[in-house]
Amino acid sequence: MDPLFIGLIMVVLLVAAILSGIYVGVSLAFLGFLGVWWMSGDVDVASRLVGTTAFTAIMDYTFTVLPFFVAMGLLASVSGAGYDLYMAANAITGRVRGGLGIGTVLANAVFAAITGVSVASAAIFSKISLPEMLRHGYDKKFALGVVAGSSVLGMLIPPSVLFIIYGVLSEEAIGRLFIAGVIPGLILVAIYSLGIFFMVWRRPGLIKQKGKGEETALPKSEGKGIMAALRTCWGIVVLIIVSLGGIWMGFFTPTEAGAVGAFGALILGFAKRRINKNIFWKVLYDTGITTAGVFFLLISAQVYSRMIALSGLVNWMSVTIKSLPIHPLGIIIIFLIIFLILGCLMDSASIMLLALPLMLPVVKTLGFDLIWFGVVSVVVIEMGILTPPFGMVVFAMKAALGEEARIEEIFQGSIPFLWMMALFVIILMFFPKLSTWLPGLM
Repeated sequence: MDPLFIGLIMVVLLVAAILSGIYVGVSLAFLGFLGVWWMSGDVDVASRLVGTTAFTAIMDYTFTVLPFFVAMGLLASVSGAGYDLYMAANAITGRVRGGLGIGTVLANAVFAAITGVSVASAAIFSKISLPEMLRHGYDKKFALGVVAGSSVLGMLIPPSVLFIIYGVLSEEAIGRLFIAGVIPGLILVAIYSLGIFFMVWRRPGLIKQKGKGEETALPKSEGKGIMAALRTCWGIVVLIIVSLGGIWMGFFTPTEAGAVGAFGALILGFAKRRINKNIFWKVLYDTGITTAGVFFLLISAQVYSRMIALSGLVNWMSVTIKSLPIHPLGIIIIFLIIFLILGCLMDSASIMLLALPLMLPVVKTLGFDLIWFGVVSVVVIEMGILTPPFGMVVFAMKAALGEEARIEEIFQGSIPFLWMMALFVIILMFFPKLSTWLPGLM
């Protein structure tokens, strides 16, 4: 049988396997092995390919960045960084109408710079900021939307697990990808903040009237003043500046920055007496479990990618798409729509592992910057995880809140933030320098 046809069959089978609930890593590895066996007619060839790919991948220095940043995020989470950041942000913005929502966005942005995972942000801020917003008169759906929308900053603002996966698949420098997310992340924070301010101005009913018609701020006993609140999180801010600034200035590789960040988060946790021996060992265990899972996914993806390359499917797609009477930017838009649709059905990592081996060679052939495409892809994929029926962030919030919120309330509250993200994607499409300027200075 024609290898090209075998490659197409493997792609269809992969989509079917993922949608049927089979673990994506197993699906990638098995279908990659099966495809090579089918094309070569020799099971030994397929077995050697899997073994060689696994060995080559696990020896890749790029992979070492992951456990350090995972540990950094987990240590920051258990040390109460989310709460400290929320209180500091609200000390600054909480006395402005809509300020608690804006404070949630700001806190999520800083928290994103130490965790890199949207689901973690969604779960933590569901417990921290949502009760405060409801207590101060916020409409429930609006408050849920603020938490859900701002949580996606975790995958855009570095360090981002998705950027690490993208870097491995695209062979782009992970440090450059991290830095590429900084300006777009800050712009999205500004869009969210302005959007919240506009919504509460346009629809005053989103915040119930209190006192003289203004939103009740955090009491002084809770807010403790701006300087007092900022003192509780200065260490976190310094940690972020040292880690990301070190990468940008060339002082650290991403792996070294992750190690410095993890060590700094550990010291801060012990200094605040929020980490003990038992918590520390649990963090190490969770880091190992998370890292092993992602490693398996990436190794499986490389097995699958090699099978796709051997089939000639990638070359065929590149030639065929380039010959179509469609503007190259139109091809990119089609790819982004595919990302958005897949985001409704599966998690972010699965989308990248499924689609990027096919898309990246085409994007490169069309002459687009892979750093820019990585940033745009992450934003669109994150839009997908806010939409039904999958909505990974939404289900993470539901799991954290239990009976306090319904799934449909979270989805409905997220809609305005999806529109803001769509506007942001358009801005990135027309102004690619927003994502490539900083990496270009490295």
